[in-house]
Amino acid sequence: MARHLITSALPYINGIKHLGNMVGSMLPADVYARFLRQTGRETLYICATDEHGTPAELGAKELGLPVDTFCAQQHDAQKAIYQGFGLSFDYFGRSSSPENREITQHFARQLQKNGFIEERSIRQVYSLADGRFLPDRYIVGTCPHCGYDKARGDQCENCTRVLDPTDLIDARSAISGSSDLEVRETKHLFLLQSKLQGEVEAWIDEHGKDWPVLASSIARKWLTEGLNDRAITRDLEWGVPVPADTWPELAAEGKVFYVWFDAPVEYIGATKEWAGQDPENRDWKSWWFEADDVRYTQFMGKDNVPFHTVMFPATQLGTREPWKKVDYVKAFNWLNYYGGKFSTSQKRGVFTHDALEILPADYWRYFMMANAPESDDTSFTWELFSATVNKDLADVLGNFVNRVLSFSRKRFGDEVPAGLESGAAETDLGRQVAELLAEYERYMEEMQFRKAAQALRALWSAGNSYLEAKAPWLEIKTNPEGAALTLRTAMNLIHLYAIVSEPFIPASAAAMRSAFQLADDTATWVTSDEAKSLTFVPAGTPFTVPPVLFAKITEDDLAAYRERFGGGEEAGAQA
Repeated sequence: MARHLITSALPYINGIKHLGNMVGSMLPADVYARFLRQTGRETLYICATDEHGTPAELGAKELGLPVDTFCAQQHDAQKAIYQGFGLSFDYFGRSSSPENREITQHFARQLQKNGFIEERSIRQVYSLADGRFLPDRYIVGTCPHCGYDKARGDQCENCTRVLDPTDLIDARSAISGSSDLEVRETKHLFLLQSKLQGEVEAWIDEHGKDWPVLASSIARKWLTEGLNDRAITRDLEWGVPVPADTWPELAAEGKVFYVWFDAPVEYIGATKEWAGQDPENRDWKSWWFEADDVRYTQFMGKDNVPFHTVMFPATQLGTREPWKKVDYVKAFNWLNYYGGKFSTSQKRGVFTHDALEILPADYWRYFMMANAPESDDTSFTWELFSATVNKDLADVLGNFVNRVLSFSRKRFGDEVPAGLESGAAETDLGRQVAELLAEYERYMEEMQFRKAAQALRALWSAGNSYLEAKAPWLEIKTNPEGAALTLRTAMNLIHLYAIVSEPFIPASAAAMRSAFQLADDTATWVTSDEAKSLTFVPAGTPFTVPPVLFAKITEDDLAAYRERFGGGEEAGAQA
């Protein structure tokens, strides 16, 4: 059986992330990792903070902190939030780690040895007002391709085209806003992607044919336009240093590697960090080097696709070493905020720390996955959010759990009642549950998360339909044993829901499972054939009634959220 390696695009260190960032990478990766673990497959989920580059230097400067201190604080802050969301990383590392430095420098040396790195003199933008060379992303202007007026010098986030700073119209410093820029000569290392284009094309032809259209189309667009040689060093103080044993002159000048050269290497570096915690039992190389039995899945937003599907594979291929390359790229479109983009830099939309402050994580997890921007962009609105929470979570699932357990305790006490043997209604229910569970499993295997959420909701709805049809509150008046059967069956549904809902709403799933005092109870997946019997919770099992799983969002709540975060036509108009 294949081992599963999962990575999600590294969140950048420059502040707390918004919901759009989470739904495009870390959250779906977590949902998938949880599903794989539950179904008995060996799984390693790796992520880290992306800590190098100018934003880290400037963020530290604004706070009067050394950059390493700033990054350590920001890493801890982000890690705490992701724990609050229930993200089940096996390891959450840091790209500033010694492990990442070591492996990044190794990659560079191998590329140099194999003739894929070249030192060139280039002319680079220098800001007289700031007294420094400006890295690509700290030059802003108008994109020459789509006209977006906040395009960065490395990439336009609107059309995703990769840019050079000199491509921008009306370029200015993102630090000072000054347009007093000049071009000066400096030396840098270039990755000769042009020499690797044929190999990358052949690799994508073989491995990318089953990728979602979003990922494959972006990768092939890059290849069709032709791969250009790209500078992989920068004039910065913070980053992975160019090794002096290979490039002494550049090392003496303090050159560091471009953040997009070292950041993907951190997937490997973080795995080595993870293995270092238990070296007797963990082998990082078994996941990354000659790892033919590993199935590697990456999760990311569409703006990260070119770097992960073209630039990093080119880097790996150029080392002439058997590094594990991605098998499947699950890319996402944008989750917008009322039609306009979430933006970390412009602080528009709901950010993850604020989300956890106002509502539990499972509300957000379910909403985001049920509305994941897979085939197209989707939009967050408070109206859609409250409707999803109130209908799906509070009415369909939460109300079912509360009604069944509260009524059974009131009528039959604190143990699962026995009642009659299962009849035709229970047989039909079991058959329906098996079919719905098989559909849910299929969508989870295919990583079609919106469809998986719909199938999960259909499973929950089946319980409500059964309960309404049997009406135990009426049945108990004339047939108490029949009512006991209905409630026993419904309790088995609750236990099943607890297991299969765990990838989406882990905290609520744990609360449902803990309601039943079962020996050796685990969240191990239940197959559709096993689920059909609905007999996992036997009569006589003690149970408790958990607190209300999901409180409804009221109109007063909505008004408060709109006032705090904005919401309505004006929110989209700001984009």
